[in-house]
Amino acid sequence: MRPDLSEYTHFSAGKVREIYEIDDATLLMVATDRISAYDHVLDTDIPDKGRVLTAMSDFFFDALDFPNHLAGPADDERIPEKVVGRAMVCHKLEMLPFECVVRGYLTGSGLKEYRENGAVCGVGLPEGLTEASKLPEPIFTPATKAELGDHDENVSFARVVADLGEERAEELKAASIAIYSQAAEIAAQHGIILADTKFEFGLDAAGNLVLGDEVLTPDSSRYWPADSYEEGKVQPSFDKQYVRNWLTGPKSGWDIDSRTPPPELPGSVIEATRERYIEAYERISGRRFADWIGACAGY
Repeated sequence: MRPDLSEYTHFSAGKVREIYEIDDATLLMVATDRISAYDHVLDTDIPDKGRVLTAMSDFFFDALDFPNHLAGPADDERIPEKVVGRAMVCHKLEMLPFECVVRGYLTGSGLKEYRENGAVCGVGLPEGLTEASKLPEPIFTPATKAELGDHDENVSFARVVADLGEERAEELKAASIAIYSQAAEIAAQHGIILADTKFEFGLDAAGNLVLGDEVLTPDSSRYWPADSYEEGKVQPSFDKQYVRNWLTGPKSGWDIDSRTPPPELPGSVIEATRERYIEAYERISGRRFADWIGACAGY
């Protein structure tokens, strides 16, 4: 459900976020409890999910050594009370038209592409890799941003160069890999593997590259527990893969290839997903989720 914020003008909407215009220079980005899977926004919300996404982004924006779009603190007075804890005040950016995916491990669509041609987005990889194989080094595998309801499309680095020019494309690639490496080290210190993630970047008024949208959340990243990691099998995860697995499993009764919308999630899946999101935040940040709620609310 879209928050009714009469103070501001609604600017745009995504699968999870609602964006409002504060003034000519700033936006209010609100993370809802909606969850998407297989290009569908599910009818079932995950309680507290928007707060976890905001808390995780806030943590990493502060921890990373890279310019970001934040224009105020988590308790900024411009954030209406009804969305405190799930909203960020952000600078407006000219967003670049690519999802900047970095993979440190092989799984998901990357593994499927590798099995077909031995490469991911044109990046050749060694033979013999399998599910959850650690890559020799992180790779940049961009994708185009799809409209709501459509699939993101993996593309080659040459496509990024063609659209943005070689200098900007190289800057985007280097920044993405550097940020992934920083974040992977932070996660590793807390017993978590950052398998892959995606970033979005924009340009500020001076043309500088700025990290925007969300960052390193369980929605945009695959997090695996390091103590149970085993190459060759699907890993337990702290992200929405749990929801995807239920939707494609026998209990949901849903045909992913059909045009029908996904079924509602049962209570057990909702609660287990909520717990995974909160655990990811608490383990990686070293903070209590309840403290985030309290700090934003001012108590």
